[in-house]
Amino acid sequence: MTTTTTTTDRRRWRDPALGPARTLDLRHGRIAYHDVGEGPAIVFVHGFLVNANLWRKVVARLAPEHRCVTLDLPLGAHNLPLAPGTAVDPPAMAELVADALEALGLEDATVVGNDTGGALCQMLVTTRPERVGRLVLTSCDFRDDFPPKLFRYLELIARVPPLMGLMLQSMRLGPMLRSPLAFGWLTTRPIDRAAQDSYVYPAIEDRAVRDDARRLILGLDPAQTRRAADLLGGFDRPALIAWSAEDRVFPVAHAHELAAVLPNSRLELIEGARTFSMEDEPARLAELIERFVREPAAAP
Repeated sequence: MTTTTTTTDRRRWRDPALGPARTLDLRHGRIAYHDVGEGPAIVFVHGFLVNANLWRKVVARLAPEHRCVTLDLPLGAHNLPLAPGTAVDPPAMAELVADALEALGLEDATVVGNDTGGALCQMLVTTRPERVGRLVLTSCDFRDDFPPKLFRYLELIARVPPLMGLMLQSMRLGPMLRSPLAFGWLTTRPIDRAAQDSYVYPAIEDRAVRDDARRLILGLDPAQTRRAADLLGGFDRPALIAWSAEDRVFPVAHAHELAAVLPNSRLELIEGARTFSMEDEPARLAELIERFVREPAAAP
């Protein structure tokens, strides 16, 4: 007997470890999120062309003793398109994360970011840090690396909507998905098919989602991450830089720069992992986060 995966399944599948899907109506639009577990709150912020499924393996390890909130942000792999004309540039997305923390009534939360989500977290803690108790940055954009060099071709494609559609259609094919232009250099091994499909099919099959992704790309500006980097020294709460030692997209040198500029931080390198350490080494990342959340806050 064979099992058929429908189009809707590919777009809307979320790993059961994340908990039930819920929605929040915020100033910048409606978003989905998942909430599971009890204990100190940890909020996970993903990057471009992925969704809450990115954190499934880490949440499965942390949820028994922590409240894990994973956001489904409108970054190209979402199922709730924004209303036409809604701001979708990175500062607006950082505001959306801040509004989500407020709407959920979270105080002193640990916020974890990866890739574009790490850039959003830097903007968050330098503009609206009041609900953030601790910050975890995994491999992510920093200063002028926004977007990273490997993916700057997206800025050209986004200016021509038909090209954006053609590029996404090519991601129906395994070889394209495994190429450096997609997910090939982000992990050491292939991503689970169900998760991978949930990343690419929303934009492939929904023009409104595709338009959100295109507008986000066009809204990327290194001035945004430079401004955040210049202000990070004012965030004196505990910070963990948990960077992938084998990252091919985000230089390890940026991890050292972040650790130097954040006054109450420490750096941990995750061996055997590329950008998506939560895919390659979820046990190690979960261990680092759990230990970080539980340890007393040191004076900066």
